[in-house]
Amino acid sequence: MPTVMELYQLLPKTNCKKCGESTCMAFAVELLSRKKKIQDCTPILEDKFKNQREKLESLLLPSEGAGETGMIVHTELCTGCGNCVVACPVDVANDPGGAAIGCAPTNDKVIFKVVDGKVIASNIRECRRFGKNRVLCYACIDPCPTGAIEFV
Repeated sequence: MPTVMELYQLLPKTNCKKCGESTCMAFAVELLSRKKKIQDCTPILEDKFKNQREKLESLLLPSEGAGETGMIVHTELCTGCGNCVVACPVDVANDPGGAAIGCAPTNDKVIFKVVDGKVIASNIRECRRFGKNRVLCYACIDPCPTGAIEFV
């Protein structure tokens, strides 16, 4: 995942405000948080910034599949072990019986389920990383042996 500074270094640094932000650094912050898109910076669309634009696009490509919370489940890395299902505090709170056995939730209020040997995420709005009272939670990331869950 790129840093704000890496994104900023690739921007035109004109502080033109055409994107709606006061500076290119502010735009880089919004770009990283996926509140703005590269196309919102009209100078970067000019031919003279083509190389920088392409580098920005490649840096931001991994976050394209992220949900509203910034969660990405890399199914190619997932082994379906169910560690995230058991570790997620939302799953445990919403389905204590199903979360305890790892892979078989007994209701639809859970975030993680193992389907066909891969973890899928649903009910993302229930994630502790979402909403006004969000918490920087790593409960699903830490027990994953393959690094299949990522927040961007």
